[in-house]
Amino acid sequence: MAKNKALGLKKIFCLEKKPVKGLLAFEWVVVAYTLLTLLFIFFTYTKLPHAHAMIVGRVRILAIIVALWFVYRLAPCPLTRMARVVAQLALLAWWYPDTYELNRILPNLDPIFAQADQNFFGYQPALLFSQRMPWPWFSELMDLGYASYFPMIAVVTFYYFFYRYNDFTTMSFILMASFFLFYVIFIFLPVTGPQYYYLAIGPDKVLAAQFDSVGDYFYHHTERIASPGWSKGIFYRMVENAHQAGERPTAAFPSSHVGITVVLLFLAWKAQSHRQLLFWCLLPFAVLMFFATVYIQAHYVVDSVAGLFAGIAFFMLFSYLSRYFKQ
Repeated sequence: MAKNKALGLKKIFCLEKKPVKGLLAFEWVVVAYTLLTLLFIFFTYTKLPHAHAMIVGRVRILAIIVALWFVYRLAPCPLTRMARVVAQLALLAWWYPDTYELNRILPNLDPIFAQADQNFFGYQPALLFSQRMPWPWFSELMDLGYASYFPMIAVVTFYYFFYRYNDFTTMSFILMASFFLFYVIFIFLPVTGPQYYYLAIGPDKVLAAQFDSVGDYFYHHTERIASPGWSKGIFYRMVENAHQAGERPTAAFPSSHVGITVVLLFLAWKAQSHRQLLFWCLLPFAVLMFFATVYIQAHYVVDSVAGLFAGIAFFMLFSYLSRYFKQ
């Protein structure tokens, strides 16, 4: 990575000597994903219940990209560049549930992944983990790990902005490209995870290891099991409220929570030439994240393991590709 100097508050408003004329690399990722999903929508328009709203939403996102590009061209400084990144990170909250709107028309694959866990362990870890360790302190620890997801993204993003500004756009590309590659997988590999699938087939069949196909059940249903654990806990409520606000029966395999956390760890390690303090600060939360995904029944173990390897692969792939997008 390039040699960096800390970006002081005054420099945030300083005009860049060589501003980027076109879109930034991560914005091209958003545009590519938008066009890919638009194509999917056009071919499946009659099967999608909210196709018109999905198209309008994509047009709005493209308009936001153009508007922020125009603002940056008027005042090409670190602050306006940061605005372009933050806007697209914030819009991930819109893109995530959108994967459900697309994959709901495809056959559900949960029985395959539930059976994989059953074959390997002889039971369902997502079902028994919280039952074997129901203690409030452990529940809160798991929920703390899961709730640390967005703070970790923010910490790494702002660290690069203030201390590795020359690599800030590269970091944004690696992070955003990883997110959207996960989303592509989620569209064409519809897996909902235990919190939805267990409810769909019923607890008796889960205990009997009878993982039936649910047909088009998730086309019409978005109900899920409430997260297990200490319901009075602060972090439990944070996780549960987040699920109630934006969770959908989608995006279970591979776990993007685990995968993106791995990408963040690599970025944190690469951000510091020695000591890697940022990496070591994030590592405990990453470990908690891995186990928390199963504890709160968001994922099967196979999902989290796949997320671990996907995160490594995505970081290596997009780090390599970023060499062609020096901005």
